[in-house]
Amino acid sequence: MNVSSKGSCLCGEVAYKITGNIGIFQYCHCSRCRKFTGSAHASNLLVSPEQFTWLKGESLVGYYSPENTKHFATAFCKQCGSSLPWRAKSGTVVVIPAGTLDEHPGIEPVQNIFCASKAEWYISPGELPEYDELPHK
Repeated sequence: MNVSSKGSCLCGEVAYKITGNIGIFQYCHCSRCRKFTGSAHASNLLVSPEQFTWLKGESLVGYYSPENTKHFATAFCKQCGSSLPWRAKSGTVVVIPAGTLDEHPGIEPVQNIFCASKAEWYISPGELPEYDELPHK
C-alpha cells in the first residue's frame, strides 16, 4: 500500500516523513521495547531506509545502541525525550514509533511479536473499561 505520513516529537523540533509501500505495523512486547517506551508494548511501523526522511531537527536526535543486541537500537529527541524513528542495526529497516505519527499512516497493526516476553501485569485493552476523558472518581 502506497502511503505518505508525517511525524514529530513532543516539542515539535524534530519532524520526519515516511512514504511508499509501508511494510508492516506491529506491536512488540519484548523487554527492550517495554523499557524504551515505558509501556506494555511498542507500536512500530517498519519501513525501508529509502522511505524515510528527516524534515527538520535531525541534529537533535540522540541514539542508543546496546552492544549485545542484533537489531535493536533507539532514538530520541535530545530536547523533549520523545521516542523517534531509528535504523535497525542491520541497516535494512527504519523502525517508526507509531505514537510519533501526526496522522494516520494508512495501515493498521497486523500482529503482536515477542509475546512470550509480555509484561506479567499486561491486560489486553479490550478487557478494560473505556473513558473518553479522565474519569472523575
